[in-house]
Amino acid sequence: MAVLIGIDFGKKRTGLAHTDAKQIIASGLTTVETHKALSFLLDYQKETSIIKFVVGQPKQKDGNRPEIEADILLFIGRLKKTFPTVPIVRQDERFTSKMAFSSLIQTGANKKTRKDKAVIDEISATLILQSYLISNSKLVL
Repeated sequence: MAVLIGIDFGKKRTGLAHTDAKQIIASGLTTVETHKALSFLLDYQKETSIIKFVVGQPKQKDGNRPEIEADILLFIGRLKKTFPTVPIVRQDERFTSKMAFSSLIQTGANKKTRKDKAVIDEISATLILQSYLISNSKLVL
């Protein structure tokens, strides 16, 4: 079984998502402290083959790079060193946090769950990965 991994990088926490074996549907995997993300992914790869990383790419309305982009690029550098044979692509992540929060409201999640930033990060990673899958799908809907 080979999967794609979606990554919503954050300075404190990083949301992770993965695809199903057929690489059609994204689902939440977990949220980890950012400094533990690479070791988590190494452990994950012992059980499941990772064929691609999809890392969120934040963009500002004015076209400038957000401040966190420098940290994301450092993380991507470490990711490349840790997984030298796994390709890394970027996916626009604008509005994923707002969409994640909105989805929690729509599902009737209680206030405590909606305020849990780890849940938002995991859903955001799922949205990033699903957006990538849709934009690269060869299926005609």
